[in-house]
Amino acid sequence: MNPIVEFCVSNIVNGAQDAFEKLDRDPNLDVLEYGCLSYCTKCSETLYALVNGEIVEADTPEELTQKVYEFIEENPLF
Repeated sequence: MNPIVEFCVSNIVNGAQDAFEKLDRDPNLDVLEYGCLSYCTKCSETLYALVNGEIVEADTPEELTQKVYEFIEENPLF
């Protein structure tokens, strides 16, 4: 079972596109895009993704990508 990384389409449009694309190319991740993840305030303020149900946020797409990988390393599924 791969870690699940979920993105809100609005957050992708607001700047998380590069992080989404990079993570989506990783065969060891299941990257999903949703119309809304119901974190509208967070979505309007920062870049974020849900990683295995937990919020990971950052100021830049590069930082978001790095933080997603760090979160996965620090919080293994098994």
